Amino acid sequence: MIGLVDGNNFFVSCERVFNRRLVGRPVAVLSNNDGCCVSRSNEFKALGIPMGTPYFQLKHREATGELCFCSSNYELYGDMSRRIISILREEAVDVEQYSIDEAFITPPSLEALPAPDSPFPVPHSPYLAYGRRLRSKILRWVGIPCGIGFAPTKTLAKIANHIGKKRPEGVFLLPDDPTEILAGLSAGEVWGVGRRLAPQLRAEHIFTAKDLRDAPDDVIRGIGGVTLLRTATELRGTPCKDDRDYDADPDSVSCSRSFGEPVTTLDGISESLASFTAQAAAKLRQHGLLAAGCNVYAQIFRSGGTSPKRSPEECGDCLVRTVMFPAPTDATNAMLDAIRPELPALFLPGTRYRKTGIVFFGIEKPETPHQMELFGDSRSPFPVSRSPLYATIDALNARYGKSKVFSAAEGIGPRTWHTKRSKVSKRTTTRWDELMTVR
Repeated sequence: MIGLVDGNNFFVSCERVFNRRLVGRPVAVLSNNDGCCVSRSNEFKALGIPMGTPYFQLKHREATGELCFCSSNYELYGDMSRRIISILREEAVDVEQYSIDEAFITPPSLEALPAPDSPFPVPHSPYLAYGRRLRSKILRWVGIPCGIGFAPTKTLAKIANHIGKKRPEGVFLLPDDPTEILAGLSAGEVWGVGRRLAPQLRAEHIFTAKDLRDAPDDVIRGIGGVTLLRTATELRGTPCKDDRDYDADPDSVSCSRSFGEPVTTLDGISESLASFTAQAAAKLRQHGLLAAGCNVYAQIFRSGGTSPKRSPEECGDCLVRTVMFPAPTDATNAMLDAIRPELPALFLPGTRYRKTGIVFFGIEKPETPHQMELFGDSRSPFPVSRSPLYATIDALNARYGKSKVFSAAEGIGPRTWHTKRSKVSKRTTTRWDELMTVR
């Protein structure tokens, strides 16, 4: 049996833990630069406002007190996610984190669990008892309400979780014969299918999850290949091997942001890329990896105006430069030395920039063997090893706060290119200077 634990309206729930005035009110968390709604409370959804609605269309309703909005606080959300995963690792045999707010779990042996004391009139099952106890612990220790679903496969567990989140007890065990449930679920809503395949499925008279489950293998393979066939097999209750390794080292590491205000100077481009390089390099070191090179890019506006919130068709293509390091490295200063000569090629005078970013490639472990230059300088700033300097810097930043130690190339003055987050909450769980105060 597989369980799926999913935080309900996760970003909003994190905000409500430390701001109780938001409880019971229609709340939405906004994307970068306070652009659009990316997480909505149940009260917000009940008003019929769809996901992705731009903030500027709803701003007048905030002024009247009808709606509440929060800027994204990813540091807070990431720490709350870590706390939930730590509880799951204590309570489950195996935990496979799927996203910031979702994780598949393998429950322990449940035959000996007693019937729970519960006000909800639900049939007793060891899995239901375990799920309610786990959900209660997460709510009590972290403050996040979760939905939990149990089923024989991951695809069915997704469906069970969706049902569980709508129930008062928050837990659902898929019955041995889920035909009735699958018959009421659109095929396009099944995990791994999506709406892109919906027209092809309808052409083969596959409208529901039940139809997909019962369709012939050759028909399914002709529509969506092996991937869709695996989904149909899991709907039949047969687990398929998941080739994805969620704990594997990444093939690339990147960092990019849209600017809070348009950037028109080379210094702004240089500072933002230096900052993103430092953040991406820290990710590399966190995984114990090196990078052989990177792509740096800058995205521009096609037309004039002053607002960075433009539709995709108004945004120009990226200016891109590829940089190869003399040897794989994780040292930020060595990376910046290699990138710096390429930056003037990204800057066009009189151009308004909306975004920059960096993508590291050629990711490898320090012990990976490769050929060095025969007459190369042994004192090169690009050692094929982890940088002891930046191991110390990472330790200082972890202890005293993010970016307490940084490269001067990131700029020491006001950073107008920073992402706009005018409604961001405090990072209560990770910053000493932002702890809650009781009066």
